[in-house]
Order: sequence, then structure tokens, then C-alpha cells
Amino acid sequence: MNENAVTATTTDLIGNNVTGNDITGEMAYAVEKISYRYNSEGAALSDVSFSIARGTRVAILGANGSGKSTLLRILDGLYFPERGSVRVFGEVLTEERLQDDDFAFRFRQRVAFVFQNPDVQLFNPTVFDEIAFGPLQLRWPKAQIQQRVEEMLQMFEIGHLRQRAPHRLSGGEKKRVALASVLILNPEVLLLDEPTAALDPKSQRTVLDFLAAWGGTGKTIITTTHDLDTVMEIAEQCLVFENGKLIAADTPAAILNNNDLLACANIVHAHRQVSDYNEIHSESNAIATPNPR
Repeated sequence: MNENAVTATTTDLIGNNVTGNDITGEMAYAVEKISYRYNSEGAALSDVSFSIARGTRVAILGANGSGKSTLLRILDGLYFPERGSVRVFGEVLTEERLQDDDFAFRFRQRVAFVFQNPDVQLFNPTVFDEIAFGPLQLRWPKAQIQQRVEEMLQMFEIGHLRQRAPHRLSGGEKKRVALASVLILNPEVLLLDEPTAALDPKSQRTVLDFLAAWGGTGKTIITTTHDLDTVMEIAEQCLVFENGKLIAADTPAAILNNNDLLACANIVHAHRQVSDYNEIHSESNAIATPNPR
């Protein structure tokens, strides 16, 4: 993995190959000095800058309210920063750009978002219909849709649920259906908001195994979590947030061994000792980090 896969600097974020409508740049995302607030409340994100290389698995760490979910929604074009800029595959991502049908079509094909609560995105009468919905909107041939849905049902071990109503499924089953419904389109970037939250251990393991396997296919996977036990499995690089600010960017091993940083981010209590992850993952791959507050 390139040691510059994730950087947290405020300059030189965009490669020289970004021109016009080219979306073939090496960076999946380049975020520069973005800020966002909800109405008159305090800033949800404040002056955040980083870039993520294509094909990188990144964990966004932070306590509840640190800005993780807000950031994912900005990366998915659901929210838009009040200041700063976001580039995806070299193109500026704005509300105006997403009003262009051609850009929106290409963006939605390449970037997929799985919400923390799968009920938000499951609305079809059956599991089969849910997974087939995206391809139907893209007017895939009927035979291709049938084949790909069957592959997704098998991949996520939900074939027996094909005629069930999604709202009647368990939390783990809903999560797998939600994943299948976006992965059938084979996106280049997968954004996941707390993918293992509120799942039973078996369902958590299914999701983690999938993320480990799918990450080896050259896809970009960006996952928010405050569960430190899963970070080594789901990420090669980490961004740490605290009160809307990016306070560190480094490898999982470096982050997990920095007790002061984890306590500052309210991910662990100050008195808790984190295990020595260097014995598991000794590769350093140091990257640029902002100064801790």
C-alpha cells in the first residue's frame, strides 16, 4: 500500500492529472478545508482536509457526534459543505454538479452508501425486488438482472429470504440486504456508516469478512466506526475526528497504540490501556498528520 494513500494536509491535495471532466485521477477523494453546520448549532465539521487514494480501505474513527456520519453524507453528495471543496475522482462535487444528469449518473454508479440504519434504504416489497431495484433503474437486460441478483443472494447467504419483506427481517439480515442492493452495481467506492452497529456477533462477523474480502479487489472502502476491535480488519489507514475536527491520520497500528489520542477523541477512557497492536501489525507506513489540539 502506498504510504501516501491517506494524507491530512491542506495543500497539494489534487494531482496534476485533474482536468475538465476527467474522473480518472489517482485520488478517490480530495477534501480541502470543508466546514458544515446544522442550522444555528455548532460546527459539525470544521476546516477538514484530507485525500484518499483509490483502492484504499479507510476507517473514520470518533465518538458519537464527532462528525463521522456528516462527513460520509458529504462524500456521498447528500450534504454539501458551507465552505471548502470536495473532489471525487478529480471532479468537484457540488449540489449544482449533481443537477447535471450525466455527472449524477456516473457518480451514483461509482459511489454507493450504506446507512447505519438499513430501514432508511429498504423500501421494496421483497428482498429480491430490493436487490434488483438499482439494475432496473439502469435498464439492465432482464437476464443479467436475474443472474446478478442470484449472485448477490448467494454471496450474502440470503437466498432463503428472497420473497420475504425487508421490514420483517432481523437487523443482521437487513444489513446484508442493504449491502447486496448497492454492491450489485459494483461501485468503485463504498461508504459505510457504522456497518456492525447493533448487530449480533454472527452478523458482525459476516459483515467484517465481507469487508476484508471486498477490500482486496481494488475498491475504495470508507467506514465510520467507534469500535476499535474491528479497525485492524477493515482498514489500512485511519482518520480520527473529535468535535468536528480531524485530529490525526495514520495507520491502524499507530492510531490504536496512541492512548492519549484515543482518550482525546473520547473513543476510550483515559485510564484504559489499549493492547499492543504492533505485535499484530508492525508495518508503519507513516503518513502526514495534523497537530493534535
